[in-house]
Amino acid sequence: MEYLGGIFKVPPEQKARTTYDNILRFCDDYDVRDAIRFLREREIVHYQRFGENLRILTDKLDERNFYAFNPSFDKCPVKKPK
Repeated sequence: MEYLGGIFKVPPEQKARTTYDNILRFCDDYDVRDAIRFLREREIVHYQRFGENLRILTDKLDERNFYAFNPSFDKCPVKKPK
């Protein structure tokens, strides 16, 4: 989770997982619970795979690979007074 000025930014996968947990808490139909468990597990796997891929990307990222990420591209050009 990332903290952004008074709020926590939660990944969509984590929000979905929380929603599925809440549904499981109130649902008593076995077939519905089974489907929700599957969806919850799928969200967990997606979150883990995203984290693994992000780590691999950042491990392989270096200053020569400026197409993947280069902070200088995000800088606004400063207009010099005439």
